[in-house]
Amino acid sequence: MTAIFKSRVHVRSASIALAIVTTVAVLSPTAGFAFSAEAQQMCTGDAFRLCSSEIPNIPRITACMVRNRSQLSSSCRVVLDRDLAAQRRAAAE
Repeated sequence: MTAIFKSRVHVRSASIALAIVTTVAVLSPTAGFAFSAEAQQMCTGDAFRLCSSEIPNIPRITACMVRNRSQLSSSCRVVLDRDLAAQRRAAAE
């Protein structure tokens, strides 16, 4: 019984660690898709809820988030729109 409990604790700890690493990977800044820390904070839950199948491909996650814009939380939508607009302005310069 103790071995099973330890095994479950280990699996749970590994799952939590994987979720944290995935969250960082999902919304971490990259050259083409750099999002603010605020967007990372506001959109992590939405990314997992709507676009988990795209993890860890940041361009595909971004496309998924844009495609599912109407389903994003309002706070995520605001910062995502702002960050994407800033990226478009920077790319146009």
